[in-house]
Amino acid sequence: MTRLLTVFFLTLLGTTAALSQEKEFETAHEAVKNMAVGWNLGNTLDSNSGDTLNMWIEHWTSRTPTDYEKAWGQPVTKASLMKMFKEAGFNAIRVPVTWYPHMEAKFRFSSNDNSHWYPSKDDLGTKVNAAWMRRVKQVVDYVIDAGMYCILNVHHDTGASNTAWLVASEDDYEKQRERYEALWKQIAEQFRDYDEHLLFESYNEMLDTEDSWCFASFGATGNYNATIARSAYNGINSYAQTFVNTVRATGGNNARRNLVVNTYGACCGEGNWSSHLQDPLKEMKLPDDEVMNHLIFEVHCYPDIKNLSSAKSTLNTTINHLKNLLAKKGAPVVFGEWGTSTENAYEQYRSNMLNFYRYFIEQTKKAGMGTFHWMGLSDGEHRSVPEFNQQDLVDAIIKGYYGEDGYISGIENITPDTSPKEPTPDPSLKGREFIYDLSGRLVQSNKVPRLQSNNNSSMNSGLPKGIYINNGRKVIIK
Repeated sequence: MTRLLTVFFLTLLGTTAALSQEKEFETAHEAVKNMAVGWNLGNTLDSNSGDTLNMWIEHWTSRTPTDYEKAWGQPVTKASLMKMFKEAGFNAIRVPVTWYPHMEAKFRFSSNDNSHWYPSKDDLGTKVNAAWMRRVKQVVDYVIDAGMYCILNVHHDTGASNTAWLVASEDDYEKQRERYEALWKQIAEQFRDYDEHLLFESYNEMLDTEDSWCFASFGATGNYNATIARSAYNGINSYAQTFVNTVRATGGNNARRNLVVNTYGACCGEGNWSSHLQDPLKEMKLPDDEVMNHLIFEVHCYPDIKNLSSAKSTLNTTINHLKNLLAKKGAPVVFGEWGTSTENAYEQYRSNMLNFYRYFIEQTKKAGMGTFHWMGLSDGEHRSVPEFNQQDLVDAIIKGYYGEDGYISGIENITPDTSPKEPTPDPSLKGREFIYDLSGRLVQSNKVPRLQSNNNSSMNSGLPKGIYINNGRKVIIK
């Protein structure tokens, strides 16, 4: 009897601990708030040939992870790039990944000038290449180790190219369901033990059989077809539900990980030129989930900013649509991609762009919505340094979120407590400036009496690496 009671007591303790652990895993709303502002590591792990009639990466390279990572003009990603974004005030990175080139198709070509891929003869499999998965994990670790959130997704496996195998229709869903489940099962199992800082995103911009943008069946004759549209929205909701079911079934932290599902085409309902523009928001369902408050909706937004007043007004309307037609279904919203569709905006409309960027962040923060800027900011070889090549856009984003003083206004400015306390500072340090880190810990250095810097540059201070508050300014020790 005593042994049975002991077993019961231990089981009860285990159950209580498990419930406690689950309770501590932050909700979707908490995650969106804590992510602050984010950025996309675009044109990197998402690179692919994108055309079955010209599979140039597969034909002309050795198909290593590095070959793909550099194919679209970006350097191999380094951990230092993620640290730079963290130090600038960003707290989340979306890592787009295209998986189909790494899923067992052989891509055998018959001659030097024939780079055609015929999926009917050489179709995708279900198993992800181990070297590719290792590289994806390494990049995710760069983000997590820098202290940021990471969203990992399935990217150009969708879209308008003829290589896309995930298509929004009932028939295509049935054809690809098992492969889609197999892909997400592998991803989920690889990252099962990661904590709440890693989120999964179901699919990117999935389109219908007509490759319609803006809303389902826009590409059909007459710009709308009710039958195609219904099939597309049913398909999207089926993929989203399968994604949630598959990830949850892998257990571990995946049982309560925050998961992201996109609307049709990741459409945000922007504009008023068609009565169907808000259909992607209206038709999107919140998937059934075995846990509460761990799902997030995602949309993308690229407004024209030539007319600043009009752009701001359109954004306000879009945010209201997202609140009333999407968020009310029971999940927060993130702009997984945003920027501007205006051609040469950075060169020709710089003033409008800076103004709108700050406004965009201010309004989305007020609405409780997350944001991930699409690329830019640090691009091409600038990422290798690393450095920002669009520092003014970075400043607009950071000030939009934290206020006029930028990142420093979002950090508690810790000042010395003059009241008696233990331990008492070493008398030999009299006259020196006390430096406090962000946790409030007093940092003392016997090597350097004070920080001699008025900016965020590296310095030989003798202090441990980290971010410090020095006379009201953020100072980064690298």
